[in-house]
Parts: sequence; structure tokens; C-alpha cells
Amino acid sequence: MNIVHFLSALEFAAEKHKNQKRKDAEASPYINHPIAVAKILAGEGGVTDESLLIAAILHDTVEDTATTSEELLARFGADVAALVGEVTDDKSLPKERRKELQIINAPHKSARAKQLKIADKISNIRDIVSSPPAEWSMARKRGYLHWTNQVVEGCRGMNELLDRLFDVTLTEAGVSLASGGVEKGQ
Repeated sequence: MNIVHFLSALEFAAEKHKNQKRKDAEASPYINHPIAVAKILAGEGGVTDESLLIAAILHDTVEDTATTSEELLARFGADVAALVGEVTDDKSLPKERRKELQIINAPHKSARAKQLKIADKISNIRDIVSSPPAEWSMARKRGYLHWTNQVVEGCRGMNELLDRLFDVTLTEAGVSLASGGVEKGQ
């Protein structure tokens, strides 16, 4: 991996997300999330694909900042820009429609975008358990687990390590939230 290229992506994402905070009570820096997603892919999913790891760092830039796809294309190339594009929601649509489209479109994503989507959902689940959004009720947390499982069902089969890690993470989250109904397959 070209570490300079990866660090350039990290620097770019940190700048783009500099004024954003996560929804947790501590309002942690948003950049922690893309870093966690890349770390899940590389450290727990065994991913060594440079473009995929860079896309993980950049995956929310178009969706959540003023970054354009053209900007990613010019700075990081067509492969990275396409991967980010595959996992970017259309923010002009209502939230419920975007969530529905994630479920519908997941099976049709590329193998690498599916891995990125699973790692993103693992990171989000971990955050919901360890440092949840302050205003989220238990019902909303459970609802998120149920929905994210539906999305990931369409992403399976590309990386056995990530598939198993998602299952373990979801099950542990269900136990932690004492929900009993969000584990895989329910």
C-alpha cells in the first residue's frame, strides 16, 4: 500500500469532516468513524486493497460534506471515487426512503462496496452500544440493529471474516441492549 496516498486521504477526510461531530453524548470528532471503518476492514476483515481502504476513509465525504464526486475523482482516482459513490446515499431523498434504498440496493453493489458497507455498519453498531446518541431511545437503537441487519443481508458472501464479525457484533449488541429480537435472522 502507498502509505502517502492513504495518509493524503486521511488528511483530506479530516479537513472535510473538521466541523462535524458524532451524535454521541461526548460529541466525538466525526473523523473517528471513517478511521474505525478502515481499521475494521484492514485489521479485522483482512482487507489489503488500497482503494477500498482509502474509500473507507472517504466514504462519508460526499454524503455528509460539500465534497463532490469530481473532487474525489481528481484527487484519488476513478476506483476510489466509484467506491465512495456506491455507498453514498442521496441526501435529497427523505431519510426513510434512503434507508429503504440501502436495503433494496445492497445486493446489487460491487463486492468491495459490500465489504465497505458491512464495516460501516459494524462501526455504527459498536458506537450505538458503547457511546450511543444521547437522544436515542432503546426502541430506536433496536430499530437500527434490525434495519442494519436487513442491509447487511444483501452484502454477505464477499468476506467471510466481515460476515462473521457482523454476526458477532450484532448478537453482542442485542444482548447488551437486552433486546432479544435483533439477532441475525430475526
